[in-house]
Amino acid sequence: MMMQKSPLCMIAYVLMVVGALNWGLVGFFEWNLVDALLGSWPVVVRVVYALVGLAGVYSLVGMFMHCKECKECK
Repeated sequence: MMMQKSPLCMIAYVLMVVGALNWGLVGFFEWNLVDALLGSWPVVVRVVYALVGLAGVYSLVGMFMHCKECKECK
């Protein structure tokens, strides 16, 4: 039986997918999606990058310590 993930785990997962897709686009096509969409708002771009980084750290910690809310943050 699959357990329901907490909202924080789901947000972290979505942000990591956004970050992975963006880096894939940068690596393959030298095109930054986040910058293309939000480039006119440099502060927002930095916030998005910071949130993606925090999501990665949160998920990395979750790989070693199970989340108390969902018991499965991998």
